Amino acid sequence: MTRLMGLKRKCPKGSLAGKKGIMAEGKAVTAGNVKTTSRWTTKQICFMALFMGINIAFSSVGIPVPGGHVYLCDAVICTAALLLDPVSAMIVGGVGAFLGDAIFYPAPMWVSLVTHGLQAFAVSYIARNTLKKHPVAAASLGVFVGGIIMNVGYFLGKTFIYGTLAAAIIKIPFEILQAVIGMVVSVLLVYRFGLKKIFDRFNFTGIRY
Repeated sequence: MTRLMGLKRKCPKGSLAGKKGIMAEGKAVTAGNVKTTSRWTTKQICFMALFMGINIAFSSVGIPVPGGHVYLCDAVICTAALLLDPVSAMIVGGVGAFLGDAIFYPAPMWVSLVTHGLQAFAVSYIARNTLKKHPVAAASLGVFVGGIIMNVGYFLGKTFIYGTLAAAIIKIPFEILQAVIGMVVSVLLVYRFGLKKIFDRFNFTGIRY
């Protein structure tokens, strides 16, 4: 307490430190209270929870197609990744897909956690850090790389789960279709239908990379 009072007396009366306190050891001291900052704000956590809930829903319900099912979770994951920072996107993609599988079809849930988590991180990172003068091209590149990660991850994961290479090969056409739908839908939603402009009104910045 004595140390803090001594530091406060050294601050000019009209300075920001004199009005609102001092900065000590990375913490903002204000009127005797220590105010710390967190990596995610309430707004950011709400957006993550929203996208994660949608991801869980779309990971749980598949569209029947000849020979199997196609899930629309990739569209949700890629859309979230184009709007969120890489870490937030990774949590939404990986944990959301994991919970969706755990509820209805738990066999590949660990594959979904790793694969969709890496996919979302890659999409977000590439979209934010490459071709900055051409955001749509950067987003397209990001979702394309994310689609490759998703297909390779599920191919390797299902080879291990089913124990046979043939069982994993059978699933490839459905995984490719799912990835392509996710690429096209996400880029259209974010840039063609103005979702990014709406999202930017909330001044969401996330964690910088």
